[in-house]
Amino acid sequence: MGAYLVFLKRCFALSFIGDWRYRLWMLLLTVVALLGLNAYCKQLVDGMITTGMTDQVSWGLYIANFTFLVGMAAAAAMMVIPVYIYKKTALHDLVIFGELLAVAAILMCLAFVTVDLGRPDRFMHLFLRFNFPMSMLTWDVVVLNVYLMLNLHICGYLVWCAYKKKKPGKKFYMPFVFLAVFWAISIHTVTAFLYVGLGGRPFWNAAIIAPRFLASAFAAGPAFIILTLQIIRKFTDYNVPDEALALLRRIVTVALTINAFLLGCELFTEFYTGAAHSISAKYLFFGLDNHHGLGRYEALVPWIWSAIGLNTIALLILYTPAVKKVAWLNIACVAMIVGIWIEKGMGLIIPAFIPSPLGEIVEYAPTANEILVCLGIWAFGLLAYTIFVRITIPVLTGKLTYDHSYSLETVGTGESDQKSKETVS
Repeated sequence: MGAYLVFLKRCFALSFIGDWRYRLWMLLLTVVALLGLNAYCKQLVDGMITTGMTDQVSWGLYIANFTFLVGMAAAAAMMVIPVYIYKKTALHDLVIFGELLAVAAILMCLAFVTVDLGRPDRFMHLFLRFNFPMSMLTWDVVVLNVYLMLNLHICGYLVWCAYKKKKPGKKFYMPFVFLAVFWAISIHTVTAFLYVGLGGRPFWNAAIIAPRFLASAFAAGPAFIILTLQIIRKFTDYNVPDEALALLRRIVTVALTINAFLLGCELFTEFYTGAAHSISAKYLFFGLDNHHGLGRYEALVPWIWSAIGLNTIALLILYTPAVKKVAWLNIACVAMIVGIWIEKGMGLIIPAFIPSPLGEIVEYAPTANEILVCLGIWAFGLLAYTIFVRITIPVLTGKLTYDHSYSLETVGTGESDQKSKETVS
């Protein structure tokens, strides 16, 4: 226990050490997180009137981010499957970065749920009146918290073993690894069931929602990890093998292709059949006429077509044989992350409320305070993920170990001797 407390103390001290770029990045995230906290305090005082949500559109930007981040958390499974099932040893240490991403994403998920409650001081009523097992909200609370505990255990145990320079005991983490793979699929499936199970919102009443959630998650999550590995490769001396980036590229290519196919299937069902409940889809993609002659309802049309355009660009880059440079891969990853965020956020959550079950059409637009709260939570999550990665790399590279006499300044970040390769085969 004493050694573990010393380890935590060293990790805490290490999180404050880095070059000017690291310090500037951390300062920027801290400032944005504090501004978001201030905006949330204003929301607590004045109520949900500070947001753009209404009685007709009761879920907005908060739940949109929550839905996207649940997928990011589930993406850690895509790092685990190749390593432990297909024996891809090149990704063995990189699994930790996926698990750390899952922890940071779940923390952000819980934060977005908290700010969406409006009165978080009354959250105990949720626990005192659990309608288990019928309530999907109850299932979502369970799977999210269990998944957080699983990933904390896996990351903590593997990093601790690397710190102690001992081989991890398989019985202490392998069962949890495979359980986490199952749980990663379950958290996004249960989240999809939250929407699919609402009969009053026909836009969500499709069995294809859960597979779409998983496909988009397994594209956006590994894409974020690719960007993380590129940064680690450039600014630290941790060796990221080309095989790892190549494998992750294949994963995101397949996942994004499946996501595009499922979206096409859903569009065919909505528009070819001409069903009465397709009005929400028409509003999303083409807008609706205002029967009072005051223009059109089409606030989300630019959003969804931008998402489709970004995902198409990403697919073209990934499928073009001549485009193998790392810079193009990074562009594809950024495009698919933004595109999937729009598609699963503004393009999925908002249209289901327009029109309302009573036929009212009330458009939603997030307020500045609402956006600031969201940016604050994202900054908090990125701050946590940066610290997790910052203290993990010196342990994995052997610079921070139990029996190593060192000065923390020698474990600071520096330029990597190994430069990023121009191509990823």
